[in-house]
Amino acid sequence: MTQTRTLAFEIGVEEIPAFDLVDAVKQLEKKVPGILDEARIPHGEVQVFDSPRRLIVLVSKVADKTEAETEVFKGPAVKIAFDESGAPTKAAEGFARGKGLTVDDLYREEQDGTEYVFAKREVPEVQVATLLPGVLESIIKCIAWPKSQRWGSRHEYFSRPVRWLVALFGDEVIDFEFAGLQAGAQSHGHRFLAPGPFEVANADALLDVVRAAKVVPLHAEREAIIRDQVAAIEVKTGLKAELPPKTLVEVINLAEFPTAMVGTFDEEFLAVPEEIIVDAMLMHQRYFPLYDTSGKLTNKFIVVSNGDPAYTETIVDGNERVVRARLYDAKFFYDEDLKQPLEAYVPALADVVFQEKLGTVLDKTQRIENIVDHLAAVAELSAEDARDAKRAAYLAKADLVTGAVVEFTSVQGIMGSYYAEAAGETPQVAQAIAQHYQPKFAGDALPETVVGQLVAFADKLDTICGLFAIGQGPSGSSDPFAIRRSAIGIVNMLNAGLPVSLSDAISVALDNFTNIEFDKAAVQQEIEEFFITRARVMAQDAGHSQDVIEAVLAGGVKEPAEFAKRVAVLEQFRSTNTEALQDLSTAFARAYNLRDEAVGTDLNEAILEAVETELRDAIVAADAAVNEALAQESYEEALHGLAALREPIDGFFEAVMVMDEDPTKRANRLALLNRFVDVFASVADFSHLAK
Repeated sequence: MTQTRTLAFEIGVEEIPAFDLVDAVKQLEKKVPGILDEARIPHGEVQVFDSPRRLIVLVSKVADKTEAETEVFKGPAVKIAFDESGAPTKAAEGFARGKGLTVDDLYREEQDGTEYVFAKREVPEVQVATLLPGVLESIIKCIAWPKSQRWGSRHEYFSRPVRWLVALFGDEVIDFEFAGLQAGAQSHGHRFLAPGPFEVANADALLDVVRAAKVVPLHAEREAIIRDQVAAIEVKTGLKAELPPKTLVEVINLAEFPTAMVGTFDEEFLAVPEEIIVDAMLMHQRYFPLYDTSGKLTNKFIVVSNGDPAYTETIVDGNERVVRARLYDAKFFYDEDLKQPLEAYVPALADVVFQEKLGTVLDKTQRIENIVDHLAAVAELSAEDARDAKRAAYLAKADLVTGAVVEFTSVQGIMGSYYAEAAGETPQVAQAIAQHYQPKFAGDALPETVVGQLVAFADKLDTICGLFAIGQGPSGSSDPFAIRRSAIGIVNMLNAGLPVSLSDAISVALDNFTNIEFDKAAVQQEIEEFFITRARVMAQDAGHSQDVIEAVLAGGVKEPAEFAKRVAVLEQFRSTNTEALQDLSTAFARAYNLRDEAVGTDLNEAILEAVETELRDAIVAADAAVNEALAQESYEEALHGLAALREPIDGFFEAVMVMDEDPTKRANRLALLNRFVDVFASVADFSHLAK
């Protein structure tokens, strides 16, 4: 029986960026088994370990030898492989050559009454050790880095410079070289606590050597250590830490041997808005803020160190110095910004380019105001709310040129709300400014007030319409202005009940771009289709049936909120009226397939038979009921109106031959079916449900 050994491969590097490291581990977990399988190497479990300075692949139960195999390949039919004289054709020669054989090596065999040529190839067993250098090279090259680099005079690429390689097959060092480094049996430990080098006796010992060298070589393990230490600090201090997922991932992948410590900053900085302090700590320094039991920010924070825990006091002191400098900056900018009212910053937006062809942020501000004027009128806001909406639109972008936001960009909007409040603006204006970037991502909260939603809606719509007008809508994975996300935000606001028409708003927004030339009708249609596509994806993500979505789309609905409502209602209607809707769908599909638009809808009343008259009257009644229901935005009632056509259409198809030999009768019946189909046009295409 073939013996097995463990394969250990460690790539030692300079610190890899946090999120790149996470992605590299996922790639290796997925790709390494395939690399081994492609090389025909029998193996057991593949495990990937990591730290900021290393990637480790461990493969258990790797066989010493590959298995000998007999491969059989089916080729072309004999009548194609050989001509009438029995001479091989190019088809036979090519097939044999592709398998490393000659035509004489081929044999014939009958399958399902046809004779084919076959090739048989013996694959001998191979010593796995001879295959491993190629495998390790493939492992290094299989990682797709967002950014990679060369170093020194080398031509090889990797995320960061490679500093050492450990490659062991059991206790045998694999003869492998990359970037001028020869693989060996020496690993390195924590950069400060146990730099090494350390000898690795065999592949099974690698993880023990790394752990003994003060390295925690697993993301999940480092996370658990950090969470446990933070929990202990919370118990000791009586405070609560905030651990945002993104920052936590960064911290986990910045330390090979993490130690959580508590730092303090001067209480005077708590006079600065909380958001800017948190931004300075989380975004800039990767510190975790601590809150009291009432949720109020305190002057304490957690720093996760990669240093020696024996020097905690020194490490904390150094980090306190750093955060003190950042908070001094924050306080200085905040105090300076407050020396003039928020509206005083608006003119400076003329110096900030929004987009080369779409002008400055001041131009955008003016466009947002125009859209908000329209939306406020359509939403029938009170005079006071309309004034607040217009004012918030005017001031929404003003904080972009303030010192605090220039230095701490993630608090844009938030700082504007503080400055608006300080300048005496109404609370509703300040809140709308703070929330006008919302929703920023899937699942994010909408602005809390209609005023705030209108400003957010106008801001997002202006960006979307402007980019489509200049031909820079999203394509494939390219979406530099994140307008897909903006569109989803708008759709969510509409679905939540914002009482405005998207189609009308798009028209108003496009009218603002008087400085560029474009086909407004074509661009409007493109934008409407873009929004419906977003709404369609959202409906799919919500679990709605594909056929229901397609049926509603075929109804030509343009408003995303109306689309979402119709999909939900039709889905519910089908679940409670299954048989009736299925029969109606089948009848519709039959009528739809027989219709002839060239015939029109005019009827010769004089030749109508009783069953035809009954269907005509039902169509007239249903058409009136459907139109009234849609006018009242009652999609369910519209469906009930259509359902009333079930019996008369069934009776019609049972009693008459539509394609009658008499051309007059045939044309009249087709016209009647055209009328029947037309009633459905603005509701849904039921033929999709019949499928």
